[in-house]
Amino acid sequence: MLSTQQDLFAAELTPLSAQGTGSATSPKRRLHIGNHILEFSLKRSTRRTIGFLINDDGLRVTAPRWVSVAEIDNVVRDKQRWIFAKLNERRDRKARQLPAAMQWSDGAAVPYLGGTLTLRIVAHQRSTISCNLELAELMVCLPVDASEQQRKECVQAWLQLEAKRIFGERLPLYADKLGVRYQSYALSSATRQWGSCTADGRIRLNWRLIHFSLPLIDYVVAHELSHLLEMNHGPRFWSTVQSIFPEFEVARKTLRQQAPATLPAF
Repeated sequence: MLSTQQDLFAAELTPLSAQGTGSATSPKRRLHIGNHILEFSLKRSTRRTIGFLINDDGLRVTAPRWVSVAEIDNVVRDKQRWIFAKLNERRDRKARQLPAAMQWSDGAAVPYLGGTLTLRIVAHQRSTISCNLELAELMVCLPVDASEQQRKECVQAWLQLEAKRIFGERLPLYADKLGVRYQSYALSSATRQWGSCTADGRIRLNWRLIHFSLPLIDYVVAHELSHLLEMNHGPRFWSTVQSIFPEFEVARKTLRQQAPATLPAF
């Protein structure tokens, strides 16, 4: 399965009332501090002191192997003011870097297959939508009193139809190259995965891939189809992917660098 990079902060303050039970297999530690839970990763090393690092993944604590977890928690509590301040600073800095919310109005740019389509809003009694690839325009005809939400929903529906069509063309192509057969495929709206594949051949592809170039779509298609032979991410799996998509390493790196925040919010 391919995962998206949705979480800007793996460690942040979350109200207790909003917390679930969490996962027993999570590598993160959760520490109750006041009315919040501080989540951080703990790494053991040969260093002699406890160190703190705050980056895009949140808070990481590195501690000597001989220091108990209780002692580590106490040190984290002692440093809580500094930790909270740094986490908030980083979160605020990231928030300032996010693009302004998209306005679903005439002239807006809609990401499509690695490029952009200019949105053209036309008042018309009949609701229709059409794409002119030569002009790189997406024409949306709606009643004059149509809301921005209706415009957005119209564009989303068209993008999903395009995703369904294009994915449906690429899947048989790579399935033939690999010599496998899948049972079915469907669109997903997952926030953490670009695609998934079950052992019985049911494939799901995130419709938001339609924003990206065809090579990135092909990489995800090849990735998921390869799971029909290798339901893991071991060396044999990646060799399988490479056999039908030689440029997979470049595509994988590029996809990881795509910031979800730069995509239109639906």
